[in-house]
Amino acid sequence: MLIKRPKGWELSENLATTEEAFLNRRELMKAVAATGATIALPGMALAKSGTGASTSADPSAHLYPVKRNPKFKLDRALTPEPINIKYNNFYEFGGTKAISNAAQALKIRPWSVKIDGMVEKPFRIGFDDILKQVQLEERLYRHRCVEAWSMTVPWSGFPLSQLVKLARPLSSAKYISFETFQDPKIAPAQNPPSVPWAYAYPWPYREGLTMAEANNDLSFMVTGAYGKSLHKQFGAPLRLHVPWKYGFKSIKSIVRITFTDKRPVSFWEAVQAREYGFWANVNPKVSHPRWSQATERVLGTNKRVPTLLYNGYGEWVAHMYKGMKGEKLFM
Repeated sequence: MLIKRPKGWELSENLATTEEAFLNRRELMKAVAATGATIALPGMALAKSGTGASTSADPSAHLYPVKRNPKFKLDRALTPEPINIKYNNFYEFGGTKAISNAAQALKIRPWSVKIDGMVEKPFRIGFDDILKQVQLEERLYRHRCVEAWSMTVPWSGFPLSQLVKLARPLSSAKYISFETFQDPKIAPAQNPPSVPWAYAYPWPYREGLTMAEANNDLSFMVTGAYGKSLHKQFGAPLRLHVPWKYGFKSIKSIVRITFTDKRPVSFWEAVQAREYGFWANVNPKVSHPRWSQATERVLGTNKRVPTLLYNGYGEWVAHMYKGMKGEKLFM
């Protein structure tokens, strides 16, 4: 008899909370109780506050929802959308989690991405033109922040490998570097006189992966969430998600992708190399210099649960790091 042993991060499809379930009145009231915050019912205060996805200003809104890929499952319920849209790191708009209103200043059209570096021919492509050349799908993914909290999200988007193929990199390219927008007129932290604490930050935000990581099946370019186009505070219109790494690797609002043979220096690595490195793979046994990574606080329940190696995705990614002696693969 064939016995299927589920991977450490899987559970039955019928146990994954559907969007309809957590967006109904009862689930929203649970979310209010869990967070102690006032959360509006769908279609009411979210639209007024500007934290809901804008369908009128986003020409790609009609593409969602997209079909869910059953290959990517979870070991816990999805984090309710009303919680996730109010708890975000986006340092361009502030140093707290309450940046959802400030992030609405982000203008997501027109939006284009520059592809350059070690490619056959550098080019610039509009975001909506990218969408015409890729296959969108939904994936249920974990997200583990380096600050020791976690959430689960139904991301919509496409495999990063599709964009790599579109870029036509040279065989000599070893890394892929990402860069986010820089606009001091709308991003307070990029305007040093207005936000002194961000004066020394090396804007714009940058991140990088190896070509092997970029082509791994888990690496995902996110264009939507919760069955609709991407909220601005999530990093609209285009962000990265690499679920086996700490969240700061999943760069938001991407405007440039560069292929190179030199390892990129990421934003937080440039800020504090003692605490943040290039790899940033999740590992409960390697503590951050200022706190333990052994457990994580789950948004929506506030329960602390054990953190898993590679955030539970080791069967997909561990092979990429074998034999890397001397590399500080975690943090």
